[in-house]
Amino acid sequence: MGGQLAAVIGVGQTQLAHRLYMSIAEMTRQAAERALADARMDWNDIDAVVLGKTPDIFDGHLFPELFLAGALGAVGKPIFRIHTAGSVGGHTGIQAAHLVQAGLFEKVLTVAYAKESEGDLNWAVSGGGIPFYSPLVAGPGGYFAPHIRAYMRRADAPDHTGIHIAYKDRRNALKNPYAHGPIPDISLDMIEKSPILWDPLRYLETCPSSDGASAMVITSEKYADAGSVPPAWILGSACRSEASTAPRRDLVNPLGGREAAKVAYEQAGVRDPQKEVDCAELYVPFSWYEAMWVENMGLCDEHQGWRNALEGKNEIDGEMPINMSGGLMSGNATGATGMIRLMEAAMQVRGQAGEHQVDGARIALGHAFGGAAQYFSVWVVGSKKPR
Repeated sequence: MGGQLAAVIGVGQTQLAHRLYMSIAEMTRQAAERALADARMDWNDIDAVVLGKTPDIFDGHLFPELFLAGALGAVGKPIFRIHTAGSVGGHTGIQAAHLVQAGLFEKVLTVAYAKESEGDLNWAVSGGGIPFYSPLVAGPGGYFAPHIRAYMRRADAPDHTGIHIAYKDRRNALKNPYAHGPIPDISLDMIEKSPILWDPLRYLETCPSSDGASAMVITSEKYADAGSVPPAWILGSACRSEASTAPRRDLVNPLGGREAAKVAYEQAGVRDPQKEVDCAELYVPFSWYEAMWVENMGLCDEHQGWRNALEGKNEIDGEMPINMSGGLMSGNATGATGMIRLMEAAMQVRGQAGEHQVDGARIALGHAFGGAAQYFSVWVVGSKKPR
């Protein structure tokens, strides 16, 4: 990979909650302060800020790059805003890494957030968020449920697969101190008996709508050892998109995701992701998408994702741990969610994931998608400095 090396040396986030009783400025500053503390830096050390959020109607606030500049120590410094719907947190983190890799800055603070309790998330797929589509009046799950049923038919997957995935992720969420509304007595029976929202998705197979913020400090090699623990080296990253209305688009196994993963692996020198990647944090708003995205990212063979889930291969102590933090079942502050996936991957290779740490994790993947499953961002991080 060209340019200078880049590494994550600081991470931070807020609690994820339905109504986080903090202003947007307070949320983002708290996450940033925690990332700076982990990096053992202060506001004066930062050269630039990269900020991400979802569409303005999601939280009802415009121009965050202006009204948050003071809270994020960006007055008099370059500040950039990234916008790509639900995948925005992933794109934001990757753009921050690109600024360092390109040699434009040495130390970049990147922050992503959502305050969904103040906006209208359902707008995304009710006719306003996806151009040229008729209004669904069904929320995001109403758009994605047919794609899940298509996967079930294509892969011959049994109906109870999503229940088992949700059970794993909600158990993992109990190990995550920032999780939104963890359920201590969660069980397969509880998930199965929860109401059907969009066939085949039940209430407890879907992610909550959360408020929250996340942040990372990304630096060049020169400052990579400044943090409180060893860095997570950014080995490869890629963003890809495809038109939501493209003819013959594969909605079950999208080309954009496959291409993003392929490029990130090539940059990272990963030839066999099923053997070389130790764990992954995937953007899974609905349980079934874990099986679908494991295949899309090349972490298992096609039509094998549901089998791996039912066989326990994606547990924290399994062959390919997936969503050790609980993933989106531990909270979905849409603007921050993608960055949290990247951040959790970095935490794994830095050995700082606490109760949901994968033993011996050396290479991890972080993933985000957005829109009508048309925007994708992927990065691969490692504990070992690349040559």
